[in-house]
Amino acid sequence: AQDSCSHRCGELLATCSCQVTCQSLGICCPDYKEFCLQISPYSGSLMGGKDFLIENTALNASSVLTCRFKQKIKTSGYVAKDGKAHCISPLLYETGFIPFEVSTDDGLTFPYSGTWLSVHHSKVSDGEKCTLVNVTKWQYYGTPNTDGNLTLTWTHQALAAAHINIEVWGYQETGDSYSENWLAEWKYLYTLAREIPNTGKFSFVPVPAKGNYSTWDFGILRITPSSYSDGQSNIPSVWSSEHALAWHLGKDFRNDPNAWATAKCIEWDRKEEKLPNFLEEIIDCPCTLAQARADTGRFHTDYGCDIEKGSVCTYHPGAVHCVRAIQASPQYAAGQQCCYDSTGTQILTHDSTGGSTPDRGHDWGSPPFMKPPRIPGFSHWLYDVISFYYCCLWSDNCHFYMKKRPSSDCRTYRPPRAASAFGDPHFLTFDGLNFTFKGQGEYTLVESDLTSLRVQGRTQQAHFPNGTGTQATGLSAVAMQENNSDVIEVRYSDSNLEVLLNQKAVSFSEQRWMDLKGLFLHSTADQNITVMFSSGSGVEIRGNGGFLTLTVLLPEKFMNHTQGLFGVMNGNTEDEYTFKNKTTMSVHASPQQLFEFGANWAVENGTSLFTYDTEFLLNNFFYGEKHNASFLPVFFPYEDPADPLVKEMVLLCDSDPFCRFDVLTTRSLQVGSSTRLSHQNHKLLVENLKPVISCGWLGHPTNGRKNGTNYLLGSTISFICNQDYELTGSKERICQTMGAWSGDTPSC
Repeated sequence: AQDSCSHRCGELLATCSCQVTCQSLGICCPDYKEFCLQISPYSGSLMGGKDFLIENTALNASSVLTCRFKQKIKTSGYVAKDGKAHCISPLLYETGFIPFEVSTDDGLTFPYSGTWLSVHHSKVSDGEKCTLVNVTKWQYYGTPNTDGNLTLTWTHQALAAAHINIEVWGYQETGDSYSENWLAEWKYLYTLAREIPNTGKFSFVPVPAKGNYSTWDFGILRITPSSYSDGQSNIPSVWSSEHALAWHLGKDFRNDPNAWATAKCIEWDRKEEKLPNFLEEIIDCPCTLAQARADTGRFHTDYGCDIEKGSVCTYHPGAVHCVRAIQASPQYAAGQQCCYDSTGTQILTHDSTGGSTPDRGHDWGSPPFMKPPRIPGFSHWLYDVISFYYCCLWSDNCHFYMKKRPSSDCRTYRPPRAASAFGDPHFLTFDGLNFTFKGQGEYTLVESDLTSLRVQGRTQQAHFPNGTGTQATGLSAVAMQENNSDVIEVRYSDSNLEVLLNQKAVSFSEQRWMDLKGLFLHSTADQNITVMFSSGSGVEIRGNGGFLTLTVLLPEKFMNHTQGLFGVMNGNTEDEYTFKNKTTMSVHASPQQLFEFGANWAVENGTSLFTYDTEFLLNNFFYGEKHNASFLPVFFPYEDPADPLVKEMVLLCDSDPFCRFDVLTTRSLQVGSSTRLSHQNHKLLVENLKPVISCGWLGHPTNGRKNGTNYLLGSTISFICNQDYELTGSKERICQTMGAWSGDTPSC
């Protein structure tokens, strides 16, 4: 008898497989689809309450379903009339893929299993939430000129109920800051409206909440079917966005919002005094907008101020673009934000309210989540957002906030180094050497002993436009891992990019951003894939004319810690061609010798990160040689003046040697064009990542003012005294090559 996948999903059994690769290999156990669950939708807010369908298993309609997440959180499931099973997602204090199991015997055994993707509450589509119509009005209600009705709307089909309740929940963190007993809690407060018709709309005039409830100033609304009891956990729900609860605050707030908020702001300021200083450990900002957008391993667009979406920067007047540091700081899990003006210069809070403000709590939370200050979104709201309402929005005390959240300048920022591979593979190393290596096989592009980072590339034979094989190869797959992180592989499959997470294909149909183990994964709408590892190293992959284009970005700490085809990153090109046994070859080596160097970096089966899930891959790369020694490429393609293609090639490529090479070896102008674009992009990236010298912020003298807010090399700041004051010290100071200002500190 064949083995069963009951309780065994993800395992390779004696007679058959319950691993994700079993389907394409045709070796699944007969009941694989029954026990290893596919679900739809596959993601939802970490707040829970979302109904998802189990697609591949038909169950007995009389079964009592229990769904269990992380082996401990139980939610109720049900079997619909069509025999399809459903689960309700739970409230979680973390994001990422969460394992779940299903029981059909009232929780005795849990033989079925799958994974659910828990998502940051603000990354969930608007249609899944109920909408606070004119959200500003809700959050300013009771302040001058803000009163009247509030309206809540929702998609009424989202809840299968004729009548619904609307509840108010509050978020709090209890215990001592940065200690073991610091805990996060979402708490049901009271029911705002009971047994109202599920029409998709509710309007009301808010009144101050009764008793203690009015002290809760940060929370959320939940709509549930009326058949459930008040505050019951993990039931079908539609949540609103999290928001400042101005609309339900007590009479003391409504009578004098400014005084109430001023008192809160001063109280917040005193609390901050006692907390550890997180500013010392957050990464410095990139000096320029170009650097900030190029350092994709460490910084990502702040969606609240995005140049690609028209620079709507409500909280940062004067900015055209902001980025956030991807990784939270090591000890305090704090976040960094950096904003830039239309000249590409950083805006600092010392000079303008539009400056960037760092965060005591990183907005995205940070692994292992679960406890403050690492709760995605909500820890940040508590320390950095509601306090902004107290000090800056509900009262006029923004100087308190800016003093505790000053922008970081860029004096200690060091840009990463970039290496790229593209086309009929051309390699541009971290130290700036370039060469062509056209082996066929699987190779180590870069590995580092610093964080056990490994990036491996697979090359396959390119084909002429008529379908026959060429004497050229191109990158067809890239796999990567750092320390014991998840393994990501990106490969070409029928002119689309396919992304594998631990051998399983990932869909970006619901979520373009994923918080995974040891890394973040992002896909743009046009299929550019970015992997951001926790060390700050980044890998970017895009499909381009039948081959992959790959860029690896490594922070400065990787200096002298890399090897592989991308060379030894140390600022010296002489040792780029270093073999596994640490011997080196001259940088003037011939293409034939380079072929030997490349072959030396072939991967071994024991250390391969690739997924071999088809007969073709098994035969050609797993059982076959890792470097196909019998495949001999063209080392010097011949330019025949009589060849009509050569004329078009010259027009297309101009003097780009890689573009010319690829047109000749593949007979395709499209490949040449892709290669040229990739080469230009790499040159632009290297240009944008050039180090920039900053001398740091300069203030104005007491009883005087200054002209200029640019503190980078060569910029000048001049000083003027107010009337009846006289200037001593330097009238103007210039930022010099050593990173110091000329002259002396002026005073009036």
